[in-house]
This record gives sequence, structure tokens and C-alpha cells, in this order.
Amino acid sequence: MKLLEGKVAVITGATRGIGKGIAEVFAQHGAKVAFTYAGSVDKAKELETALSSVTQIKGYQSDASDYDAAQKLIDDVMADFGKIDILINNAGITKDNLLLRMSKEDWDVIMRVNLDSVFNLTKAVIKPMMKAKAGSIINMTSVVGRKGNAGQANYAASKAGVIGFTKSVALELGSRNIRCNAVAPGFIETEMTAALDDKMVQYWRDGIPMKRGGQPEDIANACVFFASELSTYVTGQTLNIDGGMLMP
Repeated sequence: MKLLEGKVAVITGATRGIGKGIAEVFAQHGAKVAFTYAGSVDKAKELETALSSVTQIKGYQSDASDYDAAQKLIDDVMADFGKIDILINNAGITKDNLLLRMSKEDWDVIMRVNLDSVFNLTKAVIKPMMKAKAGSIINMTSVVGRKGNAGQANYAASKAGVIGFTKSVALELGSRNIRCNAVAPGFIETEMTAALDDKMVQYWRDGIPMKRGGQPEDIANACVFFASELSTYVTGQTLNIDGGMLMP
């Protein structure tokens, strides 16, 4: 059953990890996919090639943290696809350090990439969604944005900001039939975690009630729910996908 048949989704940062997983699962569910990438031209081409036999897909080299670039991206996608039904603000980075040692630059770049980008793309997509009187905006936050984490004050603050932004947008746009929700991943095993020490990864797994890390598909499936007609009466929510790591 294809839950996203005929819908057009914009996914930021989709050449690896969670973003790539979302693109793949969305394509399987019938969505047309427009995705962004920063510098991984080869990986973008690989993703286009891999999914072009399944759906219409196009990559755009664009910096979501740049306000004007975000507006141009949405204009380009509208010209190429004709509409935008779903926006997934997935692009994000980390610059971990204890606050005592954290530089102003490391604080600023995290806020710019993780938080400004969410504002930029959401701002740009509002008008076409309002014109269509429909839309689903899905913002990628983190369990760290809900509970904090030593050595990640900048990252936690940016992801907490995403949650507050999500709730506010949901309040503003609900009457226009535009929904805005957030997904909070826990420990998700991607290319980045594969490079970590095996003992450290196992230590994290042991601390999770389900005793395993999540997969990009786990996050993608949650995004399918928020993007599809299954969640037409759900907005302003943050869903933890963490194997029970963080309980209310």
C-alpha cells in the first residue's frame, strides 16, 4: 500500500543517514522526491540513479541555512514538480564540546545549520502550501533537545528550538490545513555511528530498553505517518523514536 502516492516531498540533507532513509522509504510509498545536498555531488547522483526507476526524483545543491538559497530552492522545486505537499527539515550537524571549551563559532554554526535552516525552508514553503490549502511540515529534532546532554549545549539548544518552532507553526497554520510536527530520533545507527568505537556503540545500545540502536527506516516510517493521510488530525506533536530511551 502506497501511502504517499502522487505527493511531492522536499527533504533536506538526503544523501546519507536518516535523510537518505527517508528519501528511499518515501519513494517506495509513491512520493515524488526533491532533495538537497551540500557538497556530496557523487552521492546525490547515486541516490537519483537508485530511485529514478521508482519515482520522479531530483537533487538540488543548496544551503538550507542561507535564507535566499532556501527561497530559490522552493521556487525551483515548484517549477520542476508543480507543487509541494511535504517538507522535511532534516539537515543538521553537530559540533560537540563542553561549554567551557565551546567556541562562539561552534555555537553559531550549529544554530545556523540546525535552527535557521528550519525557519528558512518553512518560511519559503508556507505560501505555496497556503495556496494549496494543504501541507505537512516535519521537523527533525532529537531526544537531546528534550533532555539535554553534556557536551552538546549548542546541539541541544538548537533541537529544543526546533520543538518550540514546530508548536508555534502548528498553532499558526492549523486553520489553513497545514500540519507541523517533529520527530525526535534517539540513537540511530548510520554511517556516522559505524565509524565509532564498537565498545562505545554497544554501551549505548545496552542503555536502551529495546537493547538496540534504531535504523534510518525507523525514522522514515514515522515521517510517512506524519506526511500521509493517516495523521490528518495530528499537529504540533513531537514523536520520540528512541527504543524507549526517553520516557515522559
